[in-house]
Amino acid sequence: MRSCEVGKPDAHVVESIINTALLEVAMKPSNYREQALKLFPWVCGRCGRDFEGKQLRELTVHHKDHNHNNNPSDGSNWELLCIYCHDQEHTRFETMHTSPDREEHQGTYNPFAGLDRLLKPDDDSET
Repeated sequence: MRSCEVGKPDAHVVESIINTALLEVAMKPSNYREQALKLFPWVCGRCGRDFEGKQLRELTVHHKDHNHNNNPSDGSNWELLCIYCHDQEHTRFETMHTSPDREEHQGTYNPFAGLDRLLKPDDDSET
């Protein structure tokens, strides 16, 4: 009777996983920022500020659909934004897509609870 080795994966399965991973890496662009800088003028798409020289590092690639894995070679999902406009865009996106859970956890303390009772005149004091 032959014993089964536990924990040792099948060589064909391992090879298949490695080949799939290598294919995915090969299909993914190595540096979409460099590609975007070749495709588009070095101007922020929001504020219109020009960039050159050392300032170019302040120009970022924004994914229009917010999916960093969506990198078509024609750049149709990218726009160049300065770091300030890019931050503002992501803040706006997060605000628009606030989860409903956050609304459920709002505070329930009411500092004015019972104030109406305190402000009502006592019926006893009128007589």
